[in-house]
Amino acid sequence: MSEKIIIFDTTLRDGEQCPGASMTSEEKMEIAHALARLRVDVIEAGFPIASPDDLAAVRRIANEVGVSRNGSYAPAICGLARCAKKDIDAAWEAVRGADRPRIHVFIASSPIHMKYKLRMEPAEVISRAREMVAYAHSLCSDIEFSPEDASRSEPEFLYELLGAAIEAGATTLNIPDTVGYATPHEYGELIRKIREHTKGIEKCILSTHCHDDLGLAVATTLAGCENGARQIEVTINGIGERAGNASLEEVVMAIRTRESYYGLRTDIDTRHLARVSQMVSNFTGFPIAPNKAIVGRNAFAHESGIHQDGMLKNALTYEIMKPEDVGVRQTNLVLGKHSGRHALANRMAEIGYNLTEAELDVLFVKFKDLADKKKHISDWDLEALVSSDIRQLNPYYQLDGLQISCGTIGMPTASVRLICPDGETRTVAEIGTGPIDAAYKAIDTIVQVENTLKEFMIHAVTEGIDAVGEVTVRIENAVPSAEVHPQSDEAKTLLISGYGANNDIVVAAVKAYLSALNKLIEATAKKEEA
Repeated sequence: MSEKIIIFDTTLRDGEQCPGASMTSEEKMEIAHALARLRVDVIEAGFPIASPDDLAAVRRIANEVGVSRNGSYAPAICGLARCAKKDIDAAWEAVRGADRPRIHVFIASSPIHMKYKLRMEPAEVISRAREMVAYAHSLCSDIEFSPEDASRSEPEFLYELLGAAIEAGATTLNIPDTVGYATPHEYGELIRKIREHTKGIEKCILSTHCHDDLGLAVATTLAGCENGARQIEVTINGIGERAGNASLEEVVMAIRTRESYYGLRTDIDTRHLARVSQMVSNFTGFPIAPNKAIVGRNAFAHESGIHQDGMLKNALTYEIMKPEDVGVRQTNLVLGKHSGRHALANRMAEIGYNLTEAELDVLFVKFKDLADKKKHISDWDLEALVSSDIRQLNPYYQLDGLQISCGTIGMPTASVRLICPDGETRTVAEIGTGPIDAAYKAIDTIVQVENTLKEFMIHAVTEGIDAVGEVTVRIENAVPSAEVHPQSDEAKTLLISGYGANNDIVVAAVKAYLSALNKLIEATAKKEEA
């Protein structure tokens, strides 16, 4: 019988550390609910000491998603903490309301980290780890310990450090390949040797945490599983620091598709993978590459005549998994202008969105407006509407009107009318190098929040000339964030994404920019409060 692999999802912690991937509290809640439907075993909900907002978000996830109601499934909820009492106290305060709380304690263990970052001797690191794991265990029975940069640590020292953590009460030992340095073979050997040489290891579950700097995170994770790891730390779409983390959907489907080879299984309901992937993409502003394994647009597309012929004869000729197994529908149930509110509500529930009555009311108006402009509304259109119009912050500035003049004759001009925080409307016209540049200049004249536009991305949600277009922007403010980065102890760079969708691409671009500006204003306000 296959052995179970515990799925530890860190999208809301390590995934959100990706520059520009910051999410609002409501977006984090939506993703947490989606992860619960996916049936992940553990949700690492954040780094509570980072900021009061992060602590509040983790606490809410613990109290709402981490509590079983009427027999519903509730994953374990985890908070990250450095080896410091204040961190551990914050993590415990955040997760204690969950049915299954977990505290995840870490300290660096590689020579380069101990010398230059921690400025601690190896013996001091062991002593600190033992003391803080014991302190965490006095608060919570489920303690995970991570030696940061384990793959570049001295093996003998690593065994001693892990043994001390076990002795102090650690129940899960996570072995991070923090900078994605290890090859699959090296990492597999590291897991095997830890099992052979660490005192008390039989009391603990070994876990993987692999980064993708060399494009090896999924392969390295699987190598760890082959050598005895029984928990894997992953993120949706592989988002995370630098090049990202091991991708949940890729590792899970590799284990499922090759179960006879690995002798392993997970409890993941894979039918939700595509939807959760799209949700995270929309909320973070990171598009899914067309050739992305499992959830990319081309993952189940076949263009060559030979492949198409084989597919018509037997799908197994060129597909090693069924599209429906990961939630990809070959045909969408489309809605149109004659569809009612009830049909819309049912469809949103089916694709995984928990909307309040008020949110559904707003969505229905937006849906009817879009249905008047295009014949059929697909699931992708609906998700774009939710991300653009429903799951946004209570806006400081709202778009009330937009008029564009552009072409080959004359200067591109934009007239923008915004509803301001005081309820008054302001209208400003500006010229620019193009219609979007002109519109952004007009918005800047009204809002007057200093920022630098770092990225601008645009693509169609669906096919056809009437397709809804998505725009994602990222803006940067020179003012440091209130959040502390867990590895560097420094303030995070305030790089904020904004998302907009509309069948008029200029309107989508304006909505995306306003979304980013509103997030920036909110983040700045919270920093000042702190």
